[in-house]
Amino acid sequence: MEIRHVVEVVVLMVAAVVALATLARRLALPYPILLTLGGLLLGLVPGLPQVVLAPDLVFLLVLPPLLYAAAWDTSWRDFWSARRAIGLLALGLVAATVASVALAAHLLVGLAWAPALALGAIVSPTDAIAATAIAERLHAPRRLITVLEGESLVNDASGLVAYRFAIAATLTGSFSLAAAAGQFVLLSLGGIAVGVVVGRLSLRLLARLDDGPSEVLAGMVTAYAAYFLAERAGVSGVLACVAGGLSGSRIAPRVVRPSTRLQAYAVWDTLEFLLNGLVFILLGFQVREVWSEISRAPLSTLLLHGAAISATVIATRMLWVFPTTYLPRLVSARLRARDPAPPWPHVVVAGWAGMRGAVSLALALALPRDGRTFPGRGLIVYLTFCVILATLVGQGLTLGPLMRWLGVVSEGGEPREELEARRAATRAGMARIEALLGESWVPRERGEHLRGHYQDRLSALDGRAAHADGEIADADGRDPGAEEARAFRRLRLEGIREERRELIRLRNEGALDDDAFQRIERDLDLAEERA
Repeated sequence: MEIRHVVEVVVLMVAAVVALATLARRLALPYPILLTLGGLLLGLVPGLPQVVLAPDLVFLLVLPPLLYAAAWDTSWRDFWSARRAIGLLALGLVAATVASVALAAHLLVGLAWAPALALGAIVSPTDAIAATAIAERLHAPRRLITVLEGESLVNDASGLVAYRFAIAATLTGSFSLAAAAGQFVLLSLGGIAVGVVVGRLSLRLLARLDDGPSEVLAGMVTAYAAYFLAERAGVSGVLACVAGGLSGSRIAPRVVRPSTRLQAYAVWDTLEFLLNGLVFILLGFQVREVWSEISRAPLSTLLLHGAAISATVIATRMLWVFPTTYLPRLVSARLRARDPAPPWPHVVVAGWAGMRGAVSLALALALPRDGRTFPGRGLIVYLTFCVILATLVGQGLTLGPLMRWLGVVSEGGEPREELEARRAATRAGMARIEALLGESWVPRERGEHLRGHYQDRLSALDGRAAHADGEIADADGRDPGAEEARAFRRLRLEGIREERRELIRLRNEGALDDDAFQRIERDLDLAEERA
């Protein structure tokens, strides 16, 4: 395809992403679902060029920044507190899905054992974006979103390891469970180590830069550097991105300038939306490629096989989540006291939210095309596509009604700990202002006015006054001199930076959730830019 035609197709897809995402908002539908359906319809339009989802496009271009950004936005405190549930889903459920799908594919579809294991590995990881995008759109409880998000960040690594061994077993005819387990531990620990090192080194570099666009680009390069260096070292690039994002988000508030953070939020939000949109619309575009792989088989047989494997994937997850949620708590009183069991409707929703996406299809399309060395490739690609449609579209469209029927909704409102953190930060800022009021460089009248502003904010947070968080006006309306204005700005910045230090302390001590921290931090960044 000529470069001009490639550009035309890309522009067409970007335009489709914008139009379909806008329509999704108006219809109150999660955009991944509508984009996938829209891509499927576009893929059936006669005359449009066939666009094949290249595996390298997903693994080398799309996956690193999306994983890095998702990990950056993940609350470390919530992730750690839910580590047992995340581990059971990201490791145990992946293994159970590989086994159950392989059994169904061998007995019901007729695939040989090694290709059947490959199919199980391909459909075992959930999509890193789809489930949480849909759950957040439907205002699911924060704990549920954390588990789904954490699972999707980690299970890509376990699914990829299972995939590698399934491919090797198909090509060589041998498989060792002990070797697979040992390599998984090595790949995981190595990937985490690479990610942490790259994340910390990149932040040291950012601390030396003094140019917003360069700092934002350096952050993007970090995601790719973590992935590529880990893959070159023979360890998990997926976990390197996740570890780099999680570790980087803990250090960044101390080294990244507020103006850079504000630019980065806008750039990363746009980049994530663009990459997600293109991937989901490309999923639908693959209908012609998938059909070309299996068009000779009877349609009734294909539909039956697709339904059987999709049902196996869904049923395995539903059968897994209930015993792994409740049995350990029945056995351990300490676990019951430390981590009470969630209500059963939440468990049902977690079981129904196992959506598959671009990673699964990319793994299927990356299978060797030689039918003699890897038999059943076309059927595996088709069955993977069926699972994606059944989980992403089928379960995605029914997840909202299911949540409303079961009464699974977010608590809503501002969390109490966020309100307490805002109070603590405001008190810290006011204490800093009061401590500096006696300094010779501080304009006394305007300093007292600034202290009054902090007192108004505390009153607003206590619910005793209107919210006072806007611009600070001059005390008497006069135009201050340049020197006095500089001194007043310095005083304002001292208060804001003391607020930031208090927030970082609360977060590091576990008294403040990362999501709430980022919301308050953004308010402080805006205030500092206005100062």
